Amino acid sequence: MRLLLSGLVGMALLGACASPATPTSVASPEPGVLVVPATPDLARMPALAIRATAVAASLQQPASVLRLSGLDAKAARAQDLALADRQVLPALRSPNGDPLRNEVFQSRPAGVGDLPPGVACAGCYRVEIYQYATNSTLSILVDPDSGRVVDAQSTPNSQPEVPKALADLAVQIAIAAPEVGQALGVTPDSAQALMPQMKTALNQTRCERAQHLCVAPTFRKDARLLWAVVDLTDMRLVGTQWSDLGPSGPPITEKTIENSAISTQFCERDTVLTRDGWSMRYRLTSSDGLEIRDVTFNGQPVIESIKLVDWHVSYSGQQQFGYSDATGCPLFSSAAVPAYEPPEIEEIREGDQVVGFALIQDFKHPAWPQPCNYFYSQRTEFYNDGGVRPLAINLGRGCGTDGTYRPVQRIALAGQSGSASLWSGSAWEPLANEAWRTQEGAALDPNGGWLRVTDGDGRGFVLAPGQAGAPDQRGDNAYLYITHTRAAEGVTDLPTIGACCNADEKQGPDVFVNNEAIAGAPLTIWYVGQMHNDATPNNEYCWADSVVQDGVYVARNWPCQAGPRLTPILGTTP
Repeated sequence: MRLLLSGLVGMALLGACASPATPTSVASPEPGVLVVPATPDLARMPALAIRATAVAASLQQPASVLRLSGLDAKAARAQDLALADRQVLPALRSPNGDPLRNEVFQSRPAGVGDLPPGVACAGCYRVEIYQYATNSTLSILVDPDSGRVVDAQSTPNSQPEVPKALADLAVQIAIAAPEVGQALGVTPDSAQALMPQMKTALNQTRCERAQHLCVAPTFRKDARLLWAVVDLTDMRLVGTQWSDLGPSGPPITEKTIENSAISTQFCERDTVLTRDGWSMRYRLTSSDGLEIRDVTFNGQPVIESIKLVDWHVSYSGQQQFGYSDATGCPLFSSAAVPAYEPPEIEEIREGDQVVGFALIQDFKHPAWPQPCNYFYSQRTEFYNDGGVRPLAINLGRGCGTDGTYRPVQRIALAGQSGSASLWSGSAWEPLANEAWRTQEGAALDPNGGWLRVTDGDGRGFVLAPGQAGAPDQRGDNAYLYITHTRAAEGVTDLPTIGACCNADEKQGPDVFVNNEAIAGAPLTIWYVGQMHNDATPNNEYCWADSVVQDGVYVARNWPCQAGPRLTPILGTTP
């Protein structure tokens, strides 16, 4: 069993700051500012008082973990086995043995994407523990039938999907806060809260500086949304923030997504695809979107895995608040934006000629394109010349008119790479160690190439970033990370990595750049594009709306996309 532990993360606290006076009624809300109220009164919130008692009791146990309740027999047994394992128990405490605050967020059947390479475990469960002290996730693979822990990995700077009970508590904190009622002009009820389980961050607050776990129950008032940012580490409201929705059509509705066919056919097993010289397997993961694995072209292994780990969505360039979105299966995972339909295959044409095919997976909220509903698409293109282009596509609409979308793509190359080189402006210069780069100001070769990776036989790819030109492309403005492939760095399903709203290279993959030597090592390419939405009439981008057609509302969208083109190198290179 592998058990990879992360070090403690320093906890910076935000000092008290004065709050502006807020009127008792806001008829026409304007963009607000952060407020930092006092800790909620436990006497007025019985559920919060009960939780505080339970957390205190958990710190007295050998396994200092707040357990997940309401589980079925097998999930409960998996949780028990994980928390009793002698190799897991030390990970729940500090290096000197002090109990740390931990909480089980999930205990569910493991999907194929949760299994490490070479591990077959049809009845395994995945137990995910959030570690508040280190802002990390401990993922444990358990076989309840044999009574053993199969595997355990710790992912630093990460957060699993928030369980419903904890999200419900965040809603209670939000609606009990006077600042929320004052801003809305009325005290909301829990049924009005949108997306309470989606993780958030608000830069310059403890959510970002101290790496706390935060969510944002969101409330609609006219054409604006009030975000109530709740810190689930400190159990308090951090602040409120308005965002513009823009004009819209029908009101927002909620709908439970129950699609057992998708789950059974594409989440619980691999699908094999063989076409035009290409061979691969693909699956829907818990929260890493559609993963395409074991890709070969004309019998030659070229890519181990392609997947879309996260969507980081930031609203307001100055305030920097937003969401970390996960895409995945509609049933056994708690991905924020679930698979809406089965994967599709589409021909790629240039004029009358078929030059390849695309494997497409859509993830969509059922009320899209209404405000605060998302529609993402993964489109991976395979060309007849051996080229590959993984695309992350956003079809709007989101929760504001000032949004930046940063999809975190992971591309693990097959085999042992001989070298990785960046174009200097006149030649390819080898990289000795792991590194990151930004597309802004980067030199590109005459064909738009940025990075070249080859194996010992000279085979490989030249990676070219997306550039402005086509109507749905305004340039990727991407961050590029080249890392040594490691099991704990995305081989299995990753929890949310990084913060949603950073405007620099700290997008999550940066924590995997540790100056390791990469020559002759298996390499992973991380690619994070940046797309800013635009709701300006006749200039829309990353946007969607409801428009009237034949007396009914229909969806219209203006998509945006980001993703690199990998052009093959099929022979020995100089």
